[in-house]
Amino acid sequence: MSARIDVRIQREDFDVAAEIAALTKGRGDVGAVVTFTGLCRDESGALSALELEHYPGMAEEEIARVAQAAAQRWPILGAVAIHRFGKLAPGENIVLVATTSPHRAAAFEAAAFIMDFLKTRAPFWKKEHRRDGGVGDWVDAKEADDAALRRWGA
Repeated sequence: MSARIDVRIQREDFDVAAEIAALTKGRGDVGAVVTFTGLCRDESGALSALELEHYPGMAEEEIARVAQAAAQRWPILGAVAIHRFGKLAPGENIVLVATTSPHRAAAFEAAAFIMDFLKTRAPFWKKEHRRDGGVGDWVDAKEADDAALRRWGA
């Protein structure tokens, strides 16, 4: 049976428990579920919001491609990747990556792989909005994210 892949980019929030329930429904062979939820930080109280933009169509295609690559590398049964866009306040959900597999190692590796590629290769842009009313620059990519990607041979 092939992996069930679900990729969404949406303005509205997501419910982690509901996403896990949907991902595991009818799959008695699931032995592990691994989730990663990324939240908007307040950067030590300096940010009032983070604005996220994406390239519609291309972002979904790239994330789906990465999720399919994960399913080729590891015996996962399913994966969901949800990324939000719009203006998000500190503490709000930004991204969810969840994977299922009969065994935990594959679920962990696949989730990390998807998240590392999503963070560096999916066409998203972030702009900081400061508490003092100022609007910051677009956030640059971080070397640590590129380093994380290199462990997968990319």
